[in-house]
Amino acid sequence: MSSPRIITIANQKGGVGKTTTAINLATALAAIGERVLVVDLDPQGNASTGLGIDRKERSISSYDVLTGAEPLERAVVQTAVPGLFIVPSTMDLLGVEMEIAGKPDRVLRLRNEIRRAQDRNSGFGYVLIDCPPSLNLLTLNAMAAADSVLVPLQCEFFALEGLSQLLDTVDQVRQTINPALTIQGIVLTMYDGRNNLANQVVDDVRAYMGDAVYETIIPRNVRVSEAPSYGKPAILYDLKCAGSQAYLQLASEVIRRERRLKAA
Repeated sequence: MSSPRIITIANQKGGVGKTTTAINLATALAAIGERVLVVDLDPQGNASTGLGIDRKERSISSYDVLTGAEPLERAVVQTAVPGLFIVPSTMDLLGVEMEIAGKPDRVLRLRNEIRRAQDRNSGFGYVLIDCPPSLNLLTLNAMAAADSVLVPLQCEFFALEGLSQLLDTVDQVRQTINPALTIQGIVLTMYDGRNNLANQVVDDVRAYMGDAVYETIIPRNVRVSEAPSYGKPAILYDLKCAGSQAYLQLASEVIRRERRLKAA
């Protein structure tokens, strides 16, 4: 059985649409026939909530996987979306760094568990890892496990400043932990075409990062913002809204990039 493509969705800044991107990209990939696993590594658990997983259904979580208390498969919960599964998060993750900081494999916990699950035929085509908004041990675990990093970037003034810090972290992980790690792409989020600054940010990021930036831009969209409060991805909540359509386009673009990587 072939290994899944593992994509970490990371940005140390909060409020950039990271979890929204994880939820809706995963849903879009599942909608076009992929079997997808989301691993929620954010103690806030917003990806779990946004995919309709009640806190009572989180008796086994990503915390248990990272501490070695449970194998990854035992933490997997099926969502309401056919083909989409999640390893949910709980607030217990806030204490995981203290528990594993002294372990020699502390940054490899997630990678090793995903590999063990694959050896036991988990059968996922994609694994998407939703990180907390910080560059901590949880994010390093995600990057150590991943084939590539997808970066949601809000169309705002300090976007490039935060991007540089994240790219430095990716370089450090590549040099010390995961030599094969690549930048899968940068997706511009929360775009408002009426805002001159947003258009300037788009131009600046494309000039700075070139082909690494996806053609698809995710617009600001009320329906996308409303969807998590109903425990649904935007694509289920309102398929026809501009945000949902953008995430479907993004999924197609992600798959095209993955195919080019495999062919290279």
